[in-house]
Amino acid sequence: MMNPSKYQRQYFMPPVKCMKWAEKEYVDKAPVWCSVDLRDGNQALVIPMSLEQKIEFFKLLVKIGFKEIEVGFPAASETEYEFLRTLIEQNLIPQDVTIQVLTQAREHIIRKTFEAVKGAPKAIVHVYNSTSVAQREQVFKKSKEEILKIAVDGAALLKKLADETEGNFQFEYSPESFTGTEPEYALEVCNAVLDVWQPTADNKCIINLPVTVQHSMPHVYASQVEYMCENLKYRENVIVSLHPHNDRGCGVADSEMGLLAGADRIEGTLFGNGERTGNVDIVTLGMNMYSQGVDPKLDFSDMPHICEIYEECTGMKVGERSPYSGALVFAAFSGSHQDAIAKGMHWRDDKDPDHWNVPYLPIDPTDVGRNYDADVIRINSQSGKGGVGYILETKFGLNLPPKMREAMGYATKAVSDHKHKELHPDEIFNLFKQTFENITEPYSINEVHFQQKDGGIITKVTSTFRGKTITTEASGNGRLDAVSNALKKAYELKYSLETYQEHALERSSSSKAIAYVGIKKPDGTLAWGAGVDADIIRASIDALVTAINNR
Repeated sequence: MMNPSKYQRQYFMPPVKCMKWAEKEYVDKAPVWCSVDLRDGNQALVIPMSLEQKIEFFKLLVKIGFKEIEVGFPAASETEYEFLRTLIEQNLIPQDVTIQVLTQAREHIIRKTFEAVKGAPKAIVHVYNSTSVAQREQVFKKSKEEILKIAVDGAALLKKLADETEGNFQFEYSPESFTGTEPEYALEVCNAVLDVWQPTADNKCIINLPVTVQHSMPHVYASQVEYMCENLKYRENVIVSLHPHNDRGCGVADSEMGLLAGADRIEGTLFGNGERTGNVDIVTLGMNMYSQGVDPKLDFSDMPHICEIYEECTGMKVGERSPYSGALVFAAFSGSHQDAIAKGMHWRDDKDPDHWNVPYLPIDPTDVGRNYDADVIRINSQSGKGGVGYILETKFGLNLPPKMREAMGYATKAVSDHKHKELHPDEIFNLFKQTFENITEPYSINEVHFQQKDGGIITKVTSTFRGKTITTEASGNGRLDAVSNALKKAYELKYSLETYQEHALERSSSSKAIAYVGIKKPDGTLAWGAGVDADIIRASIDALVTAINNR
């Protein structure tokens, strides 16, 4: 970057130190939420939503739990006007939901807005004008006094038309480009508007402090918000609202710090859709609260459905790594991550099932409609024994010995690396069966007989090796040991039985058991086999033969 000197700070710090917000640890309650998806989000689309899509999206927002929804700028276009009238005339607005409409502080636009909102059960009329130094000097070419008069005149007209129009109206004012405005001047304008409206406990008004463009780090915005909150007139009857955009990628941080600074309300969109880099992402903001044990008062429990409707209506895509909502945000491909997650899940089941504290997973994926099998442990060439073992255990009921998990991990990694693709759980299970279960070539056992004698076991084993069948007798301290000794004797095999483990296949449709056998070869490496049968002795013999065939 060749010209950093061309950029200077475009923000202003409050005239006094405002740092009380920094003493707070976290946002301890949900703000009032207002979705602006149908206005800010819609006007940012290359192809704006149709009437039908807007209605579908409105219903989604209601289902999620928004009680305040900005439905558009009805004076801006016929489509916006028609949508608002459809909501009102078809009684699509629930009793506990308040619609919000936006208007510039210009007389003809305000008058058309009130025409559009007639008959609404409740409505917030949101009026704004820009107050920043850049807008005053470059766009409007007006003095502070002239800009203040625009705001006051607009506020007075809102009050007059509300008195003349049947309905239940609440007022909202935004000093647009607040972050580029001197805080003292923004305060002067807002207080002048409040003097016109005279808010009461029964009829509060909203002062909205938009981050129209992000000019500063989030702590600066928090100080600006705190200054406004502590110096606004009628503060007990004023709802302080924030409307952060995301130019610096700090929309969520601005909102969280602004709430710590005293704000009561957030205007934003699902997944951060909006002009330029977008608005604050209410999904992330709400789920951040949820992850700290605070109820956001919004329902994101079926995130896949929310993503689906959002993408259908807007034509936008939810990024695979979007916090909480992306298809891959809970996915762990790394072997070390998978191992930690698997161990964490077991620890939670055994020690503290009522609380969530699993490594690498800030929330339980099932809380947002994801599942562990498909969305958490994902297997590719970067994965390891922990993830493969976790899938085989949780989805298929196979509890492999630790060293066998390692061998299965390498086998899976090799296949994924060769195919250059992710392996799904069924593919992993089939690979396990093909590699380690009941392999009968080149060695196989046809028949086994046991006899207990002198405190030990004598066995007669009929086996086949490359088409030749022989019968061998041997003894051992147990059935598996006796069979192993018979095979060693018959074929001069050199190995030692190292690991034996068995368990019932509880998830199987029949009452079968699985046995795992590990043998140590002369070079010190291990070979593994598994056997599945209703008879655990037969299962263990099949596992031994498979291990021998895998030498």
